[in-house]
Amino acid sequence: MDQITLSAGHLHAFTEVGFQVAGGSGAHGAMTALRKIIPVEAYEFVAFDPATGRHRSLVSSGYARVDEDAAEEYAGLDPYRRAMSSRVPLSMGSPGTELYYRRHLEPYGWRSGLTAPLFVNEGRYTGLLHVSSRDTLPPETATVLTAVSGTLAHVTDLTRCVIDPMGLPPGFHAVAFERGGRRRSVAGWPPSRALEHEPAMAELARDFIDSRELSRRGLWLDSCGQWREVRVHRAGVGFHGAIQGAVIAERPCALPYDLTSREVEVLTQVALGDSNPQIAAALVLSVRTVTTHLEHIFAKLGCDSRTRLTTKVLAEGLCRLDLP
Repeated sequence: MDQITLSAGHLHAFTEVGFQVAGGSGAHGAMTALRKIIPVEAYEFVAFDPATGRHRSLVSSGYARVDEDAAEEYAGLDPYRRAMSSRVPLSMGSPGTELYYRRHLEPYGWRSGLTAPLFVNEGRYTGLLHVSSRDTLPPETATVLTAVSGTLAHVTDLTRCVIDPMGLPPGFHAVAFERGGRRRSVAGWPPSRALEHEPAMAELARDFIDSRELSRRGLWLDSCGQWREVRVHRAGVGFHGAIQGAVIAERPCALPYDLTSREVEVLTQVALGDSNPQIAAALVLSVRTVTTHLEHIFAKLGCDSRTRLTTKVLAEGLCRLDLP
């Protein structure tokens, strides 16, 4: 691809594009900045939804009409698939795209245009950007779009989650859920195979979303017998976090404080406010056995009262996380 000599105007525009995508006016703000260096008259951002495997128009400006089926039609063209491999913008009217442009663009007077595939920095595809003009676009347009495509890719990233500002510590694997149960990946965090293979996690997410809790912590014994530390956070999923959802994250762990599995079960009942007889009945133990477990638990956690024990258990997520 041709190289361009960066002027002060180019550098300012690139900086402004990044600012607008990160926290300013999003797509429209980014394109306003970009129009200062390339004469684009119309644009359309098309998002790829990994949850459905389909494309849909997300944001557009300048077009008299945007056909709903056009995004999926364009993404299915062989020339565009090749452009995705090379990550080079595809010119309007390139071989194999003629019919698409005659149908969707030429009737409205557009004579020049480019379509850029959009990938975030880690190489994940998020969608595409169409730009059009009634005049000939300057030759450096493709190079400029390629230079900012990694930034613009965040506009069409439907996996973005707006999560609790505390975030997640390193080492966690995460999955996002919409309230309706649809699962989404979480940009910036590796996926969790353990969570994906547990059907009840979607119900856990729904229960959490419907609660008044801001976050939830606990210990989960997966189907393979591995204990995992689990954290649940409120999240907005999809474009600009518009869909109510939750992020569930986990990492393998050893039981803290040298607790045994049975002691975790007893702790969980204590946090629920159960008395020793109630715990004994719930876990099918004798009251004496429950008392012995509690003596060990008090010693391991350094607590001298049931109230302090409960406070510590809830604060540190030492309860067993039972799935619906």
